[in-house]
Amino acid sequence: MVFIYTTCENEKEAERLAKLILDNKLGVCVDYWAVNSIYHWEGDLKKLSQIMILITTLESKLEDVNELISKNHSYAVPLIAGVDIRRMNRAYKEWMGGQIE
Repeated sequence: MVFIYTTCENEKEAERLAKLILDNKLGVCVDYWAVNSIYHWEGDLKKLSQIMILITTLESKLEDVNELISKNHSYAVPLIAGVDIRRMNRAYKEWMGGQIE
């Protein structure tokens, strides 16, 4: 299992990406919440509110999710990061196995 996370411009974009991921059976759950971010972009310091999304999926779907987000994201350079999960409870793992194609 892996978690994939990225940030979105707003809740509408987060929900659109989540629906695409779930409809394509590339993940079993997409959580999202508001975050505040600060970073340099093209010489300016940016401070803004974004929506973070966390996708629960299998490692074998990492590249497919990456491709889907890259094609459908409003940002020119979105961060799409995968985080390996070493342990999870058996019941969730069994449920998850039946949800992703």
